[in-house]
Amino acid sequence: MANEFWLSEGSWTVIEPTIPMHRRGVRPGNNYKVISGIVHVLRSGCRWRDCPEIFRPHTTIYNRFNRWSRDGIWQSMWERLIQLDAAKIQCIDSTSSKAHRCAAGGEGGEATQDIGRSRGGRTTKLHAVVDAHGRMIVFDLTPGQRGDIRPAKAVLEPLPAPGFLLADTAYDGDEFHAFLAKRGTTPVIRPNPTRKNVPEFDESRYKARNVIERAFCRIKDWRRVATRYDKLGRNFRATVILAAIFIW
Repeated sequence: MANEFWLSEGSWTVIEPTIPMHRRGVRPGNNYKVISGIVHVLRSGCRWRDCPEIFRPHTTIYNRFNRWSRDGIWQSMWERLIQLDAAKIQCIDSTSSKAHRCAAGGEGGEATQDIGRSRGGRTTKLHAVVDAHGRMIVFDLTPGQRGDIRPAKAVLEPLPAPGFLLADTAYDGDEFHAFLAKRGTTPVIRPNPTRKNVPEFDESRYKARNVIERAFCRIKDWRRVATRYDKLGRNFRATVILAAIFIW
């Protein structure tokens, strides 16, 4: 297959030290091939069974992805990689991924697996915060109809408070402004045009918010992020995490 994906030497040098070698089934001899095969599937959007045999049998590729998702290993690898320093600027926003019909049937129903119905049909919404370089530092998943501002506090709370938080009109609310002020963060949020008491708004600084739009474009180059094929929310979360790792 001409378009097989292989981890570059530079990428592998960064990723290899984050692999928890003490875990059962984690052997140095096949990690490079198996992780390359997993990334090949997630980037190309092909079915697991269509993963080229050169990486390993497709059952091995999927089982490793699924097991590490269940055990939180992808999450721990990402946490070891990202740098949660006291950033001057953070940006928050959301984007939706269309849920393919094969994503139906997850245990507990669609809402349990973060699939909802919105104007775009069956979707999962990705709520993310990026740093000034467009690198994702935290995210959460909700059903697609969930509003942007409702999960915003929970997404931001684990992070060091930035000097400025950039966000669009969907995050303009008095309670959210107060939450940011309590953390020592200056909100740079475009005011809702229906507001009677318009808060201060730094139009010039707000122009930097496009960094999160570019981040979403990069992460959706991974076809299994742009379209959700996973029944389980934790596996779709693992897909987003792997894309975020490579953006870092």
